[in-house]
Amino acid sequence: MTMATRPISRSPPAADRPRRSMRASSSRVATVEAKRPDRFRRRRACVSHLSADLAGRVVALSGDIPVLFDAPLAPHHKLMGRWVVSWETAVKRTTRDQARQHIERVFNTAVLEILGCVELADLRVVVLQGEEARPPAIAVICDSMGQLDLGWIEEGDAPVPWRAAAYKALEDMLGRALPVFGYQDLFDEISMYYWDGATDDETARQWMIDYHAADPDDSEELTLPSNMEARRPEWMIAANAGPRARLPKRLRQKLHELRKAHDALGSLSPEGNAWHFDFEVAYDYLPGIDECSRLPPLTLVPVEQFAREVDDVGRHGMEYGFLDIAGFCPLSDPARIDDWLLSLRAGARFLLAAQQLIQLDPATL
Repeated sequence: MTMATRPISRSPPAADRPRRSMRASSSRVATVEAKRPDRFRRRRACVSHLSADLAGRVVALSGDIPVLFDAPLAPHHKLMGRWVVSWETAVKRTTRDQARQHIERVFNTAVLEILGCVELADLRVVVLQGEEARPPAIAVICDSMGQLDLGWIEEGDAPVPWRAAAYKALEDMLGRALPVFGYQDLFDEISMYYWDGATDDETARQWMIDYHAADPDDSEELTLPSNMEARRPEWMIAANAGPRARLPKRLRQKLHELRKAHDALGSLSPEGNAWHFDFEVAYDYLPGIDECSRLPPLTLVPVEQFAREVDDVGRHGMEYGFLDIAGFCPLSDPARIDDWLLSLRAGARFLLAAQQLIQLDPATL
């Protein structure tokens, strides 16, 4: 968890290296930075800056903390401080610097207790000070980048209907908590990138000949819509998903748990929801995010089959940053922090359900 003292007008943070959620592959977006560090070194926005002039003054971490927390402590520390003392009964006298550290430690412990079980993606929480009368805000950032490891769904020998059912569930639901794109998103991006939005081969071929100077005699070398469709593995095609009644009991159970956690997260109000993201609201705090790619940093598309396409659509993000914010929540009232933590826990339960689905051993089904 990072306590950042002011919004910074740069693109939001992203991974500096491949994370646990991704498998190594020379063709994957996740490994490009390691091979070409100068071009793909990413800028971070929500870095930590220590508040100035914090040490040497005495603060009581007690009910009167709103009065004693004066200007040298930033607004986000004041907000968090009021939340901390609402849970503490003992009155302690400490320096302002010690108070800041105590506030951060208590909040950090609460966040890690919730997110510690999530291995599907590397997540961190950033607290922003807020300026120009804006309240402090808390952002959930995804530091993972590249293809999510799909485990048995992608690489196993389980029947295609089982794998397709699991993949479809992840593709339909995972975006509720993670910044992730699927095959249709990739196809739409490529359609605009290569074919000016065309979705049929003839229109796409003609566009590439007329506007990209493609050789009409080398049509076999062209990337066309049908070519992309043909490369999809069977388990990626929703129509191949087995009916619920024909799936193994344990798989049905895991799919049910995923759906239940997904619905619970979706039932939360956007206000105070750790996983809700409104670009316009986030832009007020981080104006530099309009420079980064709108593409999420994670994908469910198997890069082994779509290396060129993923590299093409990900190029802008690798150079200027991806939109890697999983949730952004302004909070003006310390009492709402408990609600924010409850919503954070709901998202963690959902991600844990997805994680358990991916980690299933098909031999035990």
